[in-house]
Amino acid sequence: MKSRIMYIEAKSNGLTGPARIGRVRVSKTGATLYYAGKTFSSLKGSGFKSNYFDVETGEHYWISGPRKDGRDALYPTHIRPTIDDDVRDEYWSKIRRTTVRHW
Repeated sequence: MKSRIMYIEAKSNGLTGPARIGRVRVSKTGATLYYAGKTFSSLKGSGFKSNYFDVETGEHYWISGPRKDGRDALYPTHIRPTIDDDVRDEYWSKIRRTTVRHW
């Protein structure tokens, strides 16, 4: 199973929610994602401002690859995501392509 750094934003309480950047394991088809003990299944285009849901709780999430410019959220927000310690260096050097951490 492949893994990659991804942006994970909770959408159950509205258009923007708490977000993280972390290492996600991806199923072969990409329809199922695994992160922090949770299993996410694709909404296959039927979600409202979300693309995956937590199979245990039913909560909706926006999960995507992080962008070089840091604009990862589906909608502009002033809330910065938490970056997991195990991906912090890789995120800043390989995704954002900088050694300067802006936050």
